[in-house]
Amino acid sequence: MKKKLSRLTVKGGVLSPRELKNIVETAEEAGLDSISFGSRQDILFPETVRPGILKTLRGMEVVTSVSDKKENIVSSYVSADIFPGTSWLTGDRYLYILEQFKQTPTLKVNITDPKQRLVPLFTGHLNFIASAHEDYWYLHIRLPHWEKKAEYPALIYGWDIEKVASAIEDILPEEPESVTTIFYLLNDRIDTNNRTVDTPLQVPFHPFPYYEGMNKLGSGKYWLGLYWRNNHYDIRFLKTMCDLCMECKIGKICITPWKSFIVKGIPVEFKLTWEKFLGVNGINVRHSMLELNWHVPVGEDWARELKKYLVGEFDKNDISTYGLTFGITGYGKKVYYFTSVVIEKNAFPVDIEGIDIPDTYNLLYARDFDPNTLEYLIYAQDIDRRELPDLLMELSRMYFKELGNEKEVIKPKAQKKEEETYTVYQCTDCLTIYNPEYGDVTQDIPSGTAFEELPESYCCPLCEAPKSNYNKQELVKR
Repeated sequence: MKKKLSRLTVKGGVLSPRELKNIVETAEEAGLDSISFGSRQDILFPETVRPGILKTLRGMEVVTSVSDKKENIVSSYVSADIFPGTSWLTGDRYLYILEQFKQTPTLKVNITDPKQRLVPLFTGHLNFIASAHEDYWYLHIRLPHWEKKAEYPALIYGWDIEKVASAIEDILPEEPESVTTIFYLLNDRIDTNNRTVDTPLQVPFHPFPYYEGMNKLGSGKYWLGLYWRNNHYDIRFLKTMCDLCMECKIGKICITPWKSFIVKGIPVEFKLTWEKFLGVNGINVRHSMLELNWHVPVGEDWARELKKYLVGEFDKNDISTYGLTFGITGYGKKVYYFTSVVIEKNAFPVDIEGIDIPDTYNLLYARDFDPNTLEYLIYAQDIDRRELPDLLMELSRMYFKELGNEKEVIKPKAQKKEEETYTVYQCTDCLTIYNPEYGDVTQDIPSGTAFEELPESYCCPLCEAPKSNYNKQELVKR
């Protein structure tokens, strides 16, 4: 049976040590000895904890099964500075954007870097993904009544993200059916500093990173990732840890979508202090990747037991799952896990009584084993629990086999003269590109409009330079 939980929203998964200490002290007053984390970087409590107790926490909102629908904002701030990322997207940029959100959104909002793999890109209703242009973001939308996501036809200026998200929430009652409709509705309602999409979003494939233990930062400091397999983080430990963070002048603690947290910026002179602190408290900081790369629904004991069984079988057979991620879900639930492989439990037959029927499962895997595709293929159906380990090992071997083939496919062509090119026009003042294939939605120029057909009054959508300031450029198709 699924346990009922209340969620405490944590904007972008970012907390100060003081905020976290206030939370755990409040939980302690409510009679709890531990807290848990959710897959949207929020904090979970048993529903028996009265919401009024938690609502004393300033700047956070408690969401229960009977409250108005609110959603946490997910961000990849946790990855900034510790994993490879987009060069202009620093931790401060995330914080400035998150600060814009004064109210908890009713839609799931993701604000992410496409060059990291720790935080999902497309599990939100509104997915803002950093582009190569500084301070500009792609927007991929999948509203609650949509089956598939769609790319917004303009790049969103970073300081407009909250304004755009709020405006889309405002038009939800109109039930827009297409991203084009949303675009025109927003243009009528708000002023934004949009930019033309010159290149569609391309998400590079990266293996899932190891995110636990004490690790060195490029700045000479250290970051620490902590994971507890039961997702019950001891309150006394967390209180002491928050005090140590404040002693070290560490400003932020980050919750990950994998029900763990990361502390960044540990000064080198405090490294030994932290190692002693972990040792005294008996904290294991070197779990196997076999344990770290799982999404398991909180409050469902059957799923946690299934994971424990499968991890044990992997370990027994010395199987590598480096780069792969696994999710467990119930039958009929939409698969929005950020995982390479999904284990789906089938519904129990309700028309058969008095007969002991074992649970059965379906196995699905993401196309190219990349969860960012959001496309899942069926590998096996109606299989017994005992069959799962061997089939998952088969999938792991298939992943590594295809990974090698993928590297061969993406090798550059030997003959440069065979490369196909296309023509664009670039503003000489700010380097904005006009691509005839896309047109310019910010000025109602439809796709397929040749540059020569643009009106003489056409100007750069970013710097407003005249049409005459554009030069013709030939680019290579990738």
